Amino acid sequence: MKDTSWLKAQPIAHRGYHDMNRKVWENTLSAFARAAAAGFAIECDLQFTADSVPVVFHDHDLQRLCGISGDVRAKTAAELGLLSIGGTKDKVPTLTQMLRLVDGRVPIVIELKGRRGDDEGFAAAVLDTLEGYRGHVALMSFDHWLLKDLKDLDAPYPLGLTAGGINPETFFEHDEAMQLGLDFISYFHGDLPNAFITKERALGRTVITWTVRDGPAQEHTFAHADQMTFEGFDPRETMIS
Repeated sequence: MKDTSWLKAQPIAHRGYHDMNRKVWENTLSAFARAAAAGFAIECDLQFTADSVPVVFHDHDLQRLCGISGDVRAKTAAELGLLSIGGTKDKVPTLTQMLRLVDGRVPIVIELKGRRGDDEGFAAAVLDTLEGYRGHVALMSFDHWLLKDLKDLDAPYPLGLTAGGINPETFFEHDEAMQLGLDFISYFHGDLPNAFITKERALGRTVITWTVRDGPAQEHTFAHADQMTFEGFDPRETMIS
């Protein structure tokens, strides 16, 4: 397994250190700058554009974040770069723009948002964009086929499964993904503890949680996992000693 000790070092700001989309919106350069200034690691989401460019955006549709209907994958990176996020000055950033801004100051945990049967070239484009970046990076996904693509391409970064659930059928699916040789897991905090995570931690795999929004969930995370992905509060004010 690749070294993931750095994933445990500081709280991870979910989609950047935004303010729940009041003034600083999720997955924007403003949210990433705010996280880096605060010393938080950054979690972000990647989508794949019509011209095969990884952009930082969570939803498949543009409505919630940009106020227009449309499929993010039907737009080019340049077209997306003209769209305002939440009516702010922030536009949809490319992964390249985000990396340039963060510049290795804090770790980045990147989640690839896949679509079955429509992800050809996605993993390769992400790795090409990351080439030469100096700073801690980890890659993860709910989508097993993207994790397989990253493994097949010998991704030099820690790879993780994003997941949740508590039933045996779900654990079977998670076990299948872990057979790829993954390095860490990002798991829904409300589904801890469970047999799958207990087993994987015993095997030495780092476990982070999503998405922690208050002190009790933070305390629950550190009882059953190694680090949290958080939003909506300042964990420096609720740090557990």
